[in-house]
Amino acid sequence: MCAIEAGKRGRKVIVLDHANKPGKKILMSGGGRCNFTNVDVSANNFISHNPHFCKSAINRYTQWDFIAMVNTHQIAHHERDHGKLFCDDSAKDILHMLLAECEKVNVDIRLNCNISNIDNPKNGTFVVEASQKISELLFRASSLVVASGGLSIPRMCASPLGYKIAEQFGHHVWSTTAGLVPFTLQPDDKTRLAELSGISVDSIVSNARIQFRENILFTHRGLSGPAILQISSYWQPGESILINLLPDLDVVDFLKTRQSIQPNIKLKKVLGERLPKRLLPILLGQNTIDSPLQTLSHTRFGEVAQQLQQWQITPNGTEGYRTAEVTLGGVDCDELSSRTMESRKVAGLFFIGEVVDVTGWLGGYNFQWAWSSGWCAGQVV
Repeated sequence: MCAIEAGKRGRKVIVLDHANKPGKKILMSGGGRCNFTNVDVSANNFISHNPHFCKSAINRYTQWDFIAMVNTHQIAHHERDHGKLFCDDSAKDILHMLLAECEKVNVDIRLNCNISNIDNPKNGTFVVEASQKISELLFRASSLVVASGGLSIPRMCASPLGYKIAEQFGHHVWSTTAGLVPFTLQPDDKTRLAELSGISVDSIVSNARIQFRENILFTHRGLSGPAILQISSYWQPGESILINLLPDLDVVDFLKTRQSIQPNIKLKKVLGERLPKRLLPILLGQNTIDSPLQTLSHTRFGEVAQQLQQWQITPNGTEGYRTAEVTLGGVDCDELSSRTMESRKVAGLFFIGEVVDVTGWLGGYNFQWAWSSGWCAGQVV
């Protein structure tokens, strides 16, 4: 995006990419259909030590601007829950669109290109040493844009290069952690919940600071699904989370009503109308769910409601960068211009996208940050 915008201004642009193919993360995103933005984007959808930093970029180049580009290229797309936009066909459509726009403005993309050294600018010129296959390359430029992403999904060529460049030029880098990532469980919980692998439940997942409502997914390693990925970006090691498995139901009133109508029906039959049957004995115990409603007190109904709607669990940790969709932390926003993304320490040096300490929610927000921050830098780089 930055290269496209700079190219439109007549700048000579070279993109150096150490991957063997462009846009690998674009291609794998959204199950191969690329959740390329969201219809509802605000600063509330981003995490940063400077929560106001992203406002300028996302307001200057909005989701509607990117959607207009998608429409210009006649890419069919659709909206899913929570405003997420996906390609009807393939993530390749988004990548091909960006590459076509680069080609229109003569952007030179060099793949398999590894950066070996960047000299501090002399007379306003950066000198970048790189290698491409067996060739040693030297580039000189008045502007250097770092768009190298974070540490998530190392098999997709994730690299700490951007953080190293930032530190080389005197920038503070906030410590990084995996975000939008599944939880692993304590050994006892993992054993107890193992047989639930594959079950998905619409839930509210919360901690003391925030809550999300989407599906949770039981896996053979722990807990995943959209609601879990969302809360993981706000989770601290050792902290418990609360899960409400029946967010739209007054469980006590529901059970009281059924008790008056069908006193002999078993609890597992009634709750099985609302929750996966395999889940019930694990969370409530076999004896409880085998009990007819007439044998259970209203106090016991309250206890059942609490077990299902305030299920407290303490994750053992996360699956880490291997499966994380994003990296939290990064280049300190206070040392960048929010309008241009240029370093306040080194003229002509820019940081954009995930390498910056701006992390979006699940749902197309991290792509939108890439488009917006890249566009802003491209206006001045």
